[in-house]
Amino acid sequence: MTSLAGLFGTATVVPDVIDGARANELRDALERVGYTRYALLDRGSYDVLANPSLPELATVLGALVSHACEVTGRRLAIDDTRALRLGAGDYVLANHDRLHEDNPVELVLDLSRAVVASEVCYQRRGQVYFRFPSQPGALAIVERGPTVTSNHSYLTKRDPAASVIRIVALARGAPA
Repeated sequence: MTSLAGLFGTATVVPDVIDGARANELRDALERVGYTRYALLDRGSYDVLANPSLPELATVLGALVSHACEVTGRRLAIDDTRALRLGAGDYVLANHDRLHEDNPVELVLDLSRAVVASEVCYQRRGQVYFRFPSQPGALAIVERGPTVTSNHSYLTKRDPAASVIRIVALARGAPA
């Protein structure tokens, strides 16, 4: 487990949170529902599926929240979920990211079939402080404050088969 805690809050990668068979099941379920293309080039170019309502995903999200509660020591509940699919030439810029006044926890689950040259970068006031490289089956848990943004790096067009699929969930404090 790679971890960073302290001044910027918790930022951790937990490897092997999901196995290949379960990742295949989730990718197939997301594909059946279908993605929407987002292409405002000054913000990002990617496929997105907002708040997918899938029984297969609900179980996985419960396990992800358990990991996040354990790592952060907070009671959390999922507030928002989206699936992102990036192919060759795709990216998500930091200026497209939402700022959060509260201190939510972002959970990023890598459902990719293989490692590709792509990462999620977290910046505080424009300075990168945490990177989550492509790592199929891994989970990043990052506390987000009002000055924290993220971006999903560009996937090179040199590998036309390159693909990254990530579940990005935002968790906030759960009622006691």
